[in-house]
Amino acid sequence: MKGLIAVAALAVLAGCAQLGFSGGSAPATGWTTWTCDSEAKVLWRYTDAAHQEVDVRLGGAEQVYHLKQEPGASGSLYSDDMLAFHVKGEEGLVYWVATNDLIGRGCKAD
Repeated sequence: MKGLIAVAALAVLAGCAQLGFSGGSAPATGWTTWTCDSEAKVLWRYTDAAHQEVDVRLGGAEQVYHLKQEPGASGSLYSDDMLAFHVKGEEGLVYWVATNDLIGRGCKAD
């Protein structure tokens, strides 16, 4: 019986690790890390093959913002009416939508 409980416990732990519930602060595979001129760290990744949606994390925070592409003049603008992330070429800009407060510009890959 003890062996069965041990096997079940290991299976649960393995499942949590696979789903990212391990509690570690390191970003999951597939995240791109950019540093902005304000020294803000932005972690982001495309969530679909068509690049219509992105997930964004600010710094080491656990909060993930799921942003959808908005019409824009140049580059790609993603927003969720709270946070906006604009990618143009190899750099980006991130700001709070409601207050128009800049988090960082000139964000580039580390």
